[in-house]
Amino acid sequence: MVAERTLADRVVTLALYLGTALAALLTVLPFLHVVAISLSSRPAILAYLVGLWPVGITLDNYLWLMQNQQFFVSFGISVARVVVGVSAILVVGVLTAYPLSRDDIYLPGRTVFKFVMLFAMLFNGGLIPFFLSMRNLGLLNNFLVLILPHALTIFLTILIINFFRGVPAELRDAAAIDGASHLDLLVQIYLPLSTPVLATVALFAAIFHWNSWFDGILFFNDSTMWPLQAYLYSWISTGTVQWTTGPSEQYRNITPDGLTATFIVFAAMPIVLIYPFLQRYFVTGLTLGSVKG
Repeated sequence: MVAERTLADRVVTLALYLGTALAALLTVLPFLHVVAISLSSRPAILAYLVGLWPVGITLDNYLWLMQNQQFFVSFGISVARVVVGVSAILVVGVLTAYPLSRDDIYLPGRTVFKFVMLFAMLFNGGLIPFFLSMRNLGLLNNFLVLILPHALTIFLTILIINFFRGVPAELRDAAAIDGASHLDLLVQIYLPLSTPVLATVALFAAIFHWNSWFDGILFFNDSTMWPLQAYLYSWISTGTVQWTTGPSEQYRNITPDGLTATFIVFAAMPIVLIYPFLQRYFVTGLTLGSVKG
């Protein structure tokens, strides 16, 4: 029997919907403003006339960006970083989570390893020791410095561990009786059932790698090797675009603010396009991978 909703329940529901809508607006409106600036003319931008809709629509900022070779180099580096970095986190996370989630497997030092993982998640040696470690390993100015330090992401590994613990023991026991090895169990039983948590981990990892900028500046002396976010940060913080005689006639509507907005739109677009495909797994993977002990 379904209980009849009271007036208080309806008020609370309405308040929740209004709060969610307000939060969505506060998230979307600034991005719409940035998109509007990227499409607006130079006089409108300089006069601060642009709101949520472009004024004097022009594609000059985008056309100029299409000719910026370094932008596409940095963009390609970020794409490669996401692909390799997410793959590394998934592989290392799954291989670490499987034995740690199986208490029936004899694994000496399991408790100590778990303690070290939790300790490392809460504490670290600091930026300078981290930099010196990367230098001593010969990883400065090396693409792998963007990947290897994050291959074992403890929080995401814990999500996978807890999700694996929810896999029914009857399935693996039946497969083990039929002669399945641990690799068979992992590939044929655990991974097919773990799509929600793996999609969630992939989304977290992709956002982290795509948005990271500081490590690119820290570990690369050559700015041509920077990932996109590091290049974008340098662009915004140093005001890279300067003209001595004004913008060229070909791109007369270009402004530093317009180009910065165009950079931001391009930088945000991959995550905006990927998220809808993984969002349906997000809540399931996050909750199922976090509530089990």
